[in-house]
Amino acid sequence: MPRLPIERIEAIPARIPTIRPHHLAFATVAAMDVVILRVTAGGVEGYGEASTIGGPRWGEESPEGIAAIAGTYLAEAMLGQDAAQLNQVEARIARAVRGNHFAKSALSLALHDAVARAGGLRLAELLGGPQTNHLPIAWTLASGDTARDIEEGERMLSLRRHRDFKLKIGAHAPEQDVAHVAAIARAFEGRASVRVDVNQAWDEPTAARFLPALAEAGVVMAEQPVAGWNVPAMARLQRANPRLALMGDEGIATPQDALRHAAEAACHAVALKPAKHGGVAGTRAVATIARTAGLGLYGGTMLEGTIGTLASLHLYSTLGEHAWGTELFGPLLLRDSLATREIEVRDFAIHLPDGPGIGTDLDEDKLEHFRTDRSRLLVSG
Repeated sequence: MPRLPIERIEAIPARIPTIRPHHLAFATVAAMDVVILRVTAGGVEGYGEASTIGGPRWGEESPEGIAAIAGTYLAEAMLGQDAAQLNQVEARIARAVRGNHFAKSALSLALHDAVARAGGLRLAELLGGPQTNHLPIAWTLASGDTARDIEEGERMLSLRRHRDFKLKIGAHAPEQDVAHVAAIARAFEGRASVRVDVNQAWDEPTAARFLPALAEAGVVMAEQPVAGWNVPAMARLQRANPRLALMGDEGIATPQDALRHAAEAACHAVALKPAKHGGVAGTRAVATIARTAGLGLYGGTMLEGTIGTLASLHLYSTLGEHAWGTELFGPLLLRDSLATREIEVRDFAIHLPDGPGIGTDLDEDKLEHFRTDRSRLLVSG
């Protein structure tokens, strides 16, 4: 492949409303803040995306910070480098700044997209080729209302969009959350799987008390019931609840995190997210450790729009079996899109698109409409 000098890196924040409030343990989201990375290398544009759920309430990065880091410090380190030398590019991104995995991931994916487009390849083909052209896709029932969630789930089943449902819990009293989950699990028994995501909201005694009730109700997986740092608690809870798979999410960002969870048998599954892992290389490293340890893979999301979702889909398609499927439904939760092509969801799976790179282009008119990097007047009262 000819040299592809990196000529321009642009970070553009935007905010897109959701189709309904999305209730989590730490925030209620009515709009998604995203940052689009537009990279030009050898005259070819590539696109990446970082998304934050509730601003910096989920993690340590904010949309404003992501845009600043990517558009200044990372850009300074990467301009003039050869994008085609992807191993060197990934290593340079990793060294350029400490932490800031979301910003690094958006740039990593944008550069891979540009290189794939320059070679006339799909991103998955650049990464060695997909092992599958479609992956199961879950849907999160997060309205907070039991009857409404059941109605929504029934609609997803009838449309053949989703038959794996995740429920966000932890914002209410555990007894209330468990009753809500149990009612939904009963409604879909034998027709769909039900999982929960506690988003670190419980301490270990609370989890020890209520995880068995979730298993008894028919829940098959519980994601990050306790704080991400508390790996010993995860291990104790997993041993005490063999019928229930625990999934590590916030606790597994680096390969070292994955290795510790595997060594301590702290979970049965790992939620992958390029944003957590700093991009393509980090995601592959975490996935390799998980597979080697016999932990099931789950293709996670930060509720990115179409650009970030398709980039993740291409990457996940190259990693082998996803025992727990994916939750790449971010674009379906948004009222609009910054891309010229939508994701394809049918027969309970998300399908890999054709076309070079990630398989879509940036919709410049929509980006102009939703971008938030203009001066705004803040008025109190």
